Amino acid sequence: MEERIDVPVEELAEDIRLNVVDVEDFNARVVGAYNDGSAEKGLEADDAVARSIIPAATGALRDFSYIAPDIPEFITENCVGCMDCVTECPDTAILGKVIEPAILEERLAGIPNEQERATMGAQWGITNKYFTVLEKKNPGNGGKFGIFIDPSKCKGCAECVDACGDHNALKMVAKTDENMQWYKNAFAFYRSVPETPKKFINERALADMMLAERSLLYVGGAGSCMGCGEATALRMMLAATGFVYGRENIGIVAATGCNTVYTSTYPYNPYQVAWTNSLFENAPAVAMGVRARWDSQSWQKKRLWIIGGDGAMNDIGFQSLSRMLASGMDIKVIVLDTQVYSNTGGQTSTSSFKGQDAKMSFHGKVIQGKKENRKELATICMMHKDVYVAQTTCSHVNHFYKAIMESNEYPGPAIVNVFTTCQPEHGVGDNMAEHQAKLAADSRSFPVFIYDPRKGSKIKERLSLAGNPNVKEDWYVNPKTGEPVDFITFARSEGRFAKHFDKEGNPSAVLLSTKQERLENWHILQELAGLR
Repeated sequence: MEERIDVPVEELAEDIRLNVVDVEDFNARVVGAYNDGSAEKGLEADDAVARSIIPAATGALRDFSYIAPDIPEFITENCVGCMDCVTECPDTAILGKVIEPAILEERLAGIPNEQERATMGAQWGITNKYFTVLEKKNPGNGGKFGIFIDPSKCKGCAECVDACGDHNALKMVAKTDENMQWYKNAFAFYRSVPETPKKFINERALADMMLAERSLLYVGGAGSCMGCGEATALRMMLAATGFVYGRENIGIVAATGCNTVYTSTYPYNPYQVAWTNSLFENAPAVAMGVRARWDSQSWQKKRLWIIGGDGAMNDIGFQSLSRMLASGMDIKVIVLDTQVYSNTGGQTSTSSFKGQDAKMSFHGKVIQGKKENRKELATICMMHKDVYVAQTTCSHVNHFYKAIMESNEYPGPAIVNVFTTCQPEHGVGDNMAEHQAKLAADSRSFPVFIYDPRKGSKIKERLSLAGNPNVKEDWYVNPKTGEPVDFITFARSEGRFAKHFDKEGNPSAVLLSTKQERLENWHILQELAGLR
């Protein structure tokens, strides 16, 4: 029989607190070895890896500049300062900043090379938003706005170009040794100038939050796919929370899924906040323990977020989620709804659409994809007492930010279900996350809404469908074509439904039944909101 050694809990807790990772040593020794390729052969096992500890924001040291042939180029004169490119980038690879002209000139004067000084100055432009309007109100108060690309974090997905849309302020160009060196110099210059002054950050223009460094709590360097829709949602959630509460007041409990793989593939993680990864099914239970401990330490103001996919929250972990919601504890949840188990090869989940072609639900001659209807997590959560519920997408920027900020303010459990495009499993291009998310809402495939128990005693007082087009009608009608935008429109744009269309482009009976099911779901939401 082994000898038992009893250690007082207080001493053990103190030992754990003291036995922290030496961040500088970790970054130099461990991350450095992974970066130069010597880790597999030469790096010894240590306490950090044994305890599954990764210091904060080690992803900042990761270099993705080798994985894509193209990189975005900023066209200053076309920029309006909308910040959509900065918001939608899943990798924190494109950032904006506003600077006072006098300070810009002073910093530019420190660049000895005349040509580089000119090109660096050309990165800063005059926009109505940050210069002209402010100058009219108070001459000398305007600022110049610049967009800068971090070549070490950009994966070349071109999501920023798509987000920029008709402004045409970004385009993809081929990488060369010459321009890559310029990108490095330009981003270093961006880092060297002061943070955007508070006067340029309009808190009513919610996209401006990412001008503040306290909002940039996801540093990039995560191993997510090019253009990943999930990563954008995580960046935006952290931005909205960090802007108000600060990084020291945020904690994350993440359920097993793609999000835990790409944010904690040893030794890299992109978070500047405290986080822990839990099992697929029990993240809400772990979060309840964290919340109880925080509350006992009078840390009620700290914001605690659970992260999980539709599998972790809709399927195997639903009971744990439901129990957490019923507890009334001040815990927030963000669900990364891809409608598929991306992490394990693309099986369908109960969040998948009927007819979807995926592993475990193959489209064949007899069975044409998934047979069951989609399970509506957000609607189910509305039926729990006193729970704030939002269903939103990253393409609805103000709606998304409003949902996150109201969730944080809400004195109890809150859940935000987000449409997150998974390019490989949905069968869409790397640059299409924002486009597909908007189309999902427009087509009633994934309606956006907010349910706030503080708005009244009746469901129709609490539920708002604002953000959806033509909220009183069955379908949104495209003003350019005059055609309704329905589930068939959405399905036609994604590879996971490709087998449901014949050579003439006619949809299958299964797809038509899914269209009807999506309409019925929309009718229920309209009825609950008092619109039918």
